[in-house]
Amino acid sequence: MHTASAKILVVDDDPAIRNLIFRFLSQKDYLLECAVDGQSALKTFEQFNPDLVILDVNLPDALGYNLCEEMQRHTDVFILMLTSRADAADKKEGFLKGADDYLTKPFDLQELEYRVKAILKRQRTVTTSEKQPLIFSNMTIDPVRREVKINDQLILLTALEFDLLHFLATRPGRVWRRDELIQNVWDYDYVGDQRVVDVHIGQIRKKIELDSAEPSFIQTVRGVGYKFEVDATLNAT
Repeated sequence: MHTASAKILVVDDDPAIRNLIFRFLSQKDYLLECAVDGQSALKTFEQFNPDLVILDVNLPDALGYNLCEEMQRHTDVFILMLTSRADAADKKEGFLKGADDYLTKPFDLQELEYRVKAILKRQRTVTTSEKQPLIFSNMTIDPVRREVKINDQLILLTALEFDLLHFLATRPGRVWRRDELIQNVWDYDYVGDQRVVDVHIGQIRKKIELDSAEPSFIQTVRGVGYKFEVDATLNAT
C-alpha cells in the first residue's frame, strides 16, 4: 500500500480535534473522511472503505471499542484508538477489540503522523510461498481467505490475531521473544507495552484451545516468550 494514497476515516465528536486531524493529514496527501458519532461512522465506513480508522473511544451514541470490533468483523481495516483514557485497563480493552495502536489525548500531531505511517506500513498480504493452508490436527489456517477453522467450524479472529497465529504456525518449534513478535507481526517499532503480545495470545487461546489454561498449540516458554508446537503425528501435508 502506498501510504500517501491511503484512505483514513476520522471519528471524533470534538470538532476542534476532528478538524485539526483532518487538515493536518490532508496536507500529507492522505484521503480523508470524517464522522461525528457511531451511526455516521458506520455509514461512512461502508461507503468510503478506509484503510485506517482513527477512532475516538467516547462517542455520543456508541463506544469506540464496540465500533472497532464491528468494523473489523468483515474487513482487515487498521484501527488507531484515540482517547483521553490513559490507564492500562482501557488500553487492554482497545487491543482486545482489535485495535492496532492507541494514542492518548492530548497528543502531538507529529506523533500522530508517526503512528499513522507506522500502521500503514503493515502488510496483511502473504507471499506466494505462504499461500498454502496449514493443517494441524483439527485446525486449518487459510492465509488466502484469512480464515481459521476447527473441526470445520469458522473461528472469528481479529486481523491482528490472525496475523500473530499465522506467523507462529508457519514457524513451528521456534521460540519468539515478545519484542521479536512485535517487530515481525506488528511490523513497526511499536512504542507501547510489550505485554500487548500476552493480551493477543490470551485471546487467540480462548478461541482455538479446548482449555486455554493448558494450551496445545501456542506454548509459553517461561522467561522467553512463545512458540507454536503440535504433535507432528497429527499434522497433515
